Amino acid sequence: MSKVSIVGAYNTKFGSLVDVKDMISFKKKTDRQSFYDLLIEAGRGAIADAGLDAKDIDAVWIGSCSPSRFVNQEHVAPIAVGIDPSLRFKPMTRTECACASSSVAIYDATYAIEAGRFDNVLVVGVEKMNLVDTSSMTQTLATCSYWPEEGGKGYTFPALFAELAKAYLARYGLSEAEWRNQAAHVSALSYRNAAKNPLAHVQNGPATAEAILALPDAGRGSNMIIAAPLRLHDCSLVTDGAAAVVLTSTANAKANRKKVVEIAGIGHAEDYLPLSKRENKHVLEAGKVAVAKAYKEAGIGPRDVDLAEVHDCFSIAQIMTTEALGLSDDGRAGAEYVDGRFTADDDRVCVNLSGGLKAKGHPVGATGASMHALVYKQLMEEPIGLAPTKKTPRVGVTFNVGGSGVSNCVTVLRRAQ
Repeated sequence: MSKVSIVGAYNTKFGSLVDVKDMISFKKKTDRQSFYDLLIEAGRGAIADAGLDAKDIDAVWIGSCSPSRFVNQEHVAPIAVGIDPSLRFKPMTRTECACASSSVAIYDATYAIEAGRFDNVLVVGVEKMNLVDTSSMTQTLATCSYWPEEGGKGYTFPALFAELAKAYLARYGLSEAEWRNQAAHVSALSYRNAAKNPLAHVQNGPATAEAILALPDAGRGSNMIIAAPLRLHDCSLVTDGAAAVVLTSTANAKANRKKVVEIAGIGHAEDYLPLSKRENKHVLEAGKVAVAKAYKEAGIGPRDVDLAEVHDCFSIAQIMTTEALGLSDDGRAGAEYVDGRFTADDDRVCVNLSGGLKAKGHPVGATGASMHALVYKQLMEEPIGLAPTKKTPRVGVTFNVGGSGVSNCVTVLRRAQ
């Protein structure tokens, strides 16, 4: 089976890309950068970064979670024709897998190149979330849960991840004070990293755990409970944005480039959609299966990973994905974040140098493509934001999750030359 490499990448600015006219109801909004604008910007940027012309692209995949509910648009793949007229008549496909929508798009494109069907493929992940009001946004995301038992019964995603957090705390005997300290360190690291990332949604979040812990529990400017034990600063934001990558065979990449970053391993594992069917909620069991698959295909272990972009839609998710990757022992990641591990100065492995979903932002359909784009840039020694200070990274990992630990997508990226 031939290997596939990334040869170009682009990430738009992430943020709330709307103007709010009614500061009381927050319902009167105007679009500053549309879903269509974001998709086209990311696609053009990735093609240019690859040093290709649009006519060289054989096919396009678009990852997007719920454009029909967020922007009243289905049938989104053909929007990519707007990137360049030469893409007209090319095959285009949209994938959906909740927050892992664009990781799955990358996998489908990879399989198509491995099969010999296409030479160069463009993959774009995109989501525009801020045009709808909060209740509509919450309900839209809840449709990515098991509706009969979860979303349809009033469960939000903070509530679902709170169930994972409660199971984790019970399993490892963490007190509320210990948990709050660990979560604050995780979030503060994200804020510090994002402050160095010009594309991040949050540029000025509280930079220390002490600052987060000092916030009041209620009122304006507080760190209020959202779904116990998760608080406001444990949660990612509602973000607009897009990211894209261009893929080709590794043989083709090596023939034309001095630096090549290949997709060395893929792990894609699904769990039960209903949380009620999973007995061990303190661990991402399907996540560990995905990690094992990706590591085996790449021929690596946790000690070989130089940096990782992990799914931190909530602070508990960052802790659990860090452990599932084997970067920390089970039950120990939170304490190791408190100890100062996983920073840009860590001589073993750096985590979420971009600021992660927590602070870079989480436009759900774009998140997987963004992770791949940013790790690719790190391995090309063209980092967007922070870079590891102790060594030049050679192996990077993305761990993208769809739903409440349901769809687990793990990719090993490696400098091939």
